[in-house]
Amino acid sequence: MSTFLARGSVNVSRLLIVDDDVEILALLKKFFVQHAYEVDVAVDGAAMWAAIAQQRPDTIILDLMLPGEGGLSLCQKVRAQMGIPIIMLTAMGELSDRIVGLELGADDYLTKPFAPRELLARLRAVQRRAGQSLSVASERSRPVIAFAGWHLDITCRELRSPEGVMIPLSGGEFDLLVVFLEHPQRILTRDQLIDLTRGEGHDAFDRSIDVQVSRLRRKIEPDCKRPDLIRTVRNGGYMFTAPVTRS
Repeated sequence: MSTFLARGSVNVSRLLIVDDDVEILALLKKFFVQHAYEVDVAVDGAAMWAAIAQQRPDTIILDLMLPGEGGLSLCQKVRAQMGIPIIMLTAMGELSDRIVGLELGADDYLTKPFAPRELLARLRAVQRRAGQSLSVASERSRPVIAFAGWHLDITCRELRSPEGVMIPLSGGEFDLLVVFLEHPQRILTRDQLIDLTRGEGHDAFDRSIDVQVSRLRRKIEPDCKRPDLIRTVRNGGYMFTAPVTRS
């Protein structure tokens, strides 16, 4: 059960850090414990799954380069099975690596070396977005949003297709869809989408929004190669075209 309780604040019961560098694990565990987090650590995928089975974390910090199964594969599997927010870490700074991580469902991405306080800020931002989504939903009397036969239950964070099939969404995809549904028939620039989904001043790159839009299209568009629900506006950004209703 989620422990995000109060709007604008973050209440976290457990954080899982997965990295094969034991010195980094020890440093980060000490740092986050000092900031009132309960922390589990794992050095590889097997240890990660064991930790999740013992007690599900609220957020996972996952290194890209791990012995055995790599972080990208683990990210994809976690995302397919559960909605735990994921921040990926890597020693590589290539844009393509960040794009792949986002395509597989990571909620944010940080390149090594980094300051622990920067990771803390990223972590709080990811958790704040999840917490605010839940708290905003609790304030709404009609938390189910319908569009083109689809239904998004904001309280449960569940998206169902016109056929009634539940479609899993990453945290980033959920946030982006909510923004589109809150601003239908309106052109939103990439900068606006970054601000609305990640907060003003977030150090994001335009391509990250393009990746999230592409992932979302693959899930809700009848033909993602010819998108109709989320249209690209040349030199403008994106526009959600379908009528939106609440129930």
